[in-house]
Amino acid sequence: MGLKFYTLDVFTDQRFGGNPLAVVMGADDLSGELMQSIAREFNLSETVFVQTSTRPAHSAKMRIFTPRSEIPFAGHPTIGTATLLAELNAPAHNGEKDALVILEQGIGTVRVGARFRAGTAAFAEFDAPKLPAEAGVLPPVDVVAAGLGLIPSEVGFENHKPLCYAAGHTFAFVPVSSLEAIRRARVNGSHWEKAFEEQGVSGVYVYTRQCEHTNSAFHVRMFAPQVGIPEDPATGSAAVGLAGLVHQFDGLPDGTHKRVVEQGYEMGRPSLIALTLVVASGKLTTVRIGGSSVRVSEGTLEV
Repeated sequence: MGLKFYTLDVFTDQRFGGNPLAVVMGADDLSGELMQSIAREFNLSETVFVQTSTRPAHSAKMRIFTPRSEIPFAGHPTIGTATLLAELNAPAHNGEKDALVILEQGIGTVRVGARFRAGTAAFAEFDAPKLPAEAGVLPPVDVVAAGLGLIPSEVGFENHKPLCYAAGHTFAFVPVSSLEAIRRARVNGSHWEKAFEEQGVSGVYVYTRQCEHTNSAFHVRMFAPQVGIPEDPATGSAAVGLAGLVHQFDGLPDGTHKRVVEQGYEMGRPSLIALTLVVASGKLTTVRIGGSSVRVSEGTLEV
């Protein structure tokens, strides 16, 4: 049996940047075991399998696999899959498209707005299906720093301190003092295990205010070796959690706040994530993730 597949680069407007994604179409008859084998074969941070939706008004059901396991939600698979389905199926008017793509995921139903304009890469955004919430504590700063191959004075800036936040996945968020320090961060052997693996987190998200671009608010990296991702070029689901820390530590007033998050530069795959936070009556009420994507390849998968 041959199944159509596509690859896209997500959170970028240039091919061979951003976070690569594989999308396998017509996957209704595939077992979970076979999907996991295919994801391992693609060996990307995530592979999506598109299935028939359970409701007529929905666009598709999708299952997401890392090379090691299935996950209920992820940002760049959501953006990339929605953009692809809109590109393939939505009607164009005067060469432009605007589409609402409704995706059934393990975390629930996610509605994605996709926009296509001549001369620019497709752009899509969605409201996070779950708001970020604090989800546990991390070891002392010296242990956290050792896990990343840093010294304790390089962990933390202003009032930001290491915390765990969850919004579908639980990540350890580690603020780092400088761009130079974040470039040196790494998975540091047994020190990593002591600092993070005992906490049960999906990954470790390291961030700093020092950035490559003046219009970026944060420069970040994300390591998740325990799920088969040594480092991720762009992590939308973790950016949702970052919104929780920004709200907690930066004291945002009521209103809509936009931030650009840059990631993947140390990997040679620069990515830009559009992060929007809505605060009302002092509470974080909406987190929105957006980004561009470009189609790179397509083919037939023999299964």
